[in-house]
Amino acid sequence: MNYAYSPLFPVKPKRRACGSIFFPTKHHRSRQWGPWLFFAALLFVTYSAGIINKLSVYYAHYTSQFSYSHRPADNKYDRPPTYTELREWEMKLPQHSLDLPFPEGKTGRYVLFSNSRAHPVGWNNKLNDMLMNTWLAHASNRGYVFHDFFWTKSHYPWPASSYPHDWIPRTPLNALISGPSAGGPWEDGDTAPRAISEAWFDVVCPKYERKIIHTREIKPQLSSADGEVIFMTWKKLLSDTPERCVEVVAGTSEEEPFPETFDVWFWSTDRSVSLWDEFKVSPVSRLLRTSPVVQDAIDSNLRLFSTKASQQVVGQIRGKQSSSSQALIDPFDRVLSIHVRRGDFKEACLEHAAANDTFYNWNLLSFLPDKFYPPPPPLGTTLPPGENTPENQAVFLDRCLPSAESIVDKVRKARNDYHFQGGVKSSESVGAVAPLKLNKRPSSLTSSSAQKGKKGHLDVLFIMSNDHTEWLDDLKRKFMKDGWARIITSRDLRLNAEQKEVSVAVDMDIGRRSAVFIGNGWSSFTSNVVHRRLVDGKEPISIRFW
Repeated sequence: MNYAYSPLFPVKPKRRACGSIFFPTKHHRSRQWGPWLFFAALLFVTYSAGIINKLSVYYAHYTSQFSYSHRPADNKYDRPPTYTELREWEMKLPQHSLDLPFPEGKTGRYVLFSNSRAHPVGWNNKLNDMLMNTWLAHASNRGYVFHDFFWTKSHYPWPASSYPHDWIPRTPLNALISGPSAGGPWEDGDTAPRAISEAWFDVVCPKYERKIIHTREIKPQLSSADGEVIFMTWKKLLSDTPERCVEVVAGTSEEEPFPETFDVWFWSTDRSVSLWDEFKVSPVSRLLRTSPVVQDAIDSNLRLFSTKASQQVVGQIRGKQSSSSQALIDPFDRVLSIHVRRGDFKEACLEHAAANDTFYNWNLLSFLPDKFYPPPPPLGTTLPPGENTPENQAVFLDRCLPSAESIVDKVRKARNDYHFQGGVKSSESVGAVAPLKLNKRPSSLTSSSAQKGKKGHLDVLFIMSNDHTEWLDDLKRKFMKDGWARIITSRDLRLNAEQKEVSVAVDMDIGRRSAVFIGNGWSSFTSNVVHRRLVDGKEPISIRFW
């Protein structure tokens, strides 16, 4: 696969350094300068070669451990990809130059949140922290330092036998997302420094130049603070620190089990909600894009989502980027996507019940439908921390781990509600949020009442699930009786090795594009899909929860 990444990251003339060479006019004593000029040129070449070699060694270490080349989706070589071309592209980002003027180059201001990778969590929890840290760096006029995503081996899509036992599974960030958080440009007129890779940070900010900020000195007093307070505290600290190079460092795992600047305890409460209005319209949110690897996976599987009524326009959309394809009539206008967590998720649901947890992060936004209010203990009863009644556990499981019958009923209701709203489309105003319409739906309205072929008619169902048992097949059979023209699951997608590794991002992007999305309120995956949908301008009625 030949990556054409340059269109996503257009040239920003205001940032470029002019590599001009001065040629002196002839002088009768010019020969005397010859040896000195030669010596200076030799020093420059040696120094430049040292930087290039340092970066090359950094990236080569992670691409040389596998004997692998790009292969089609149904190949028999079931092993992780090297992302060789992508890593080389990241290494050559235009902001990776010492000659750029302030606030980039050798005088630039940068911040590395090394605490962000100290504790291994799932991709979606990590994505929350990365986006918020990018926003924090931007607000502090510092360049964010991006790095690979490190997987917990239990979440890695590849079997342990497919990679060296001492290798920590990792994926380049630009395989998962694109945009300013991964080194993309800011908008014209935005003078903030662009994000740089950790490899380049080691060059432009050697360790002896870094100001180290320990999270244990900041986080304890913010343990229960609202999101705005946390954000402003860190912004002031990063803005006021005179050193140009800052590294935020975590303590030991005993000191800080969750050392992220914005950790899972923060996202699991309503403390983040106060940040929504500004975060939604921030350039970090507005410029967040689908990665080329994910885009290619969507394009390759587009026909799966096409019914006879929509196949005539598939050719127009194939190969288009998400921003332009939304202007066309595409198959996703007819898709309802659902996020169905199974497997070990029952354990997580019972943990949420024991803690009497609310929904996660953006799933708590007040204008979204299908709210959940944790049930109180029986009257006159005080429950010990970490315990709940069997009756309350059942309430949680109904919403957190719904039965197949409940799922089918919810999908039917969400489709009818959407049809009753007229198949609302994305708002023209990016990030605009319309108030939820609470019109009473006539009891006679059914899915068949929507005109077939009309824009907004939902007849394709996509099931995002980690289930690989007969249970999922039984769920599909139940849906077939409900009149869906096509039913697709995550395991129906044909993905090559690079796409398989980021399949979680592929599912998320399908959820983002779909006309209607139903997710799990306690899920970080669902929360990130909600974020993208609302920034895209999707109506709240198109975002539902079990």
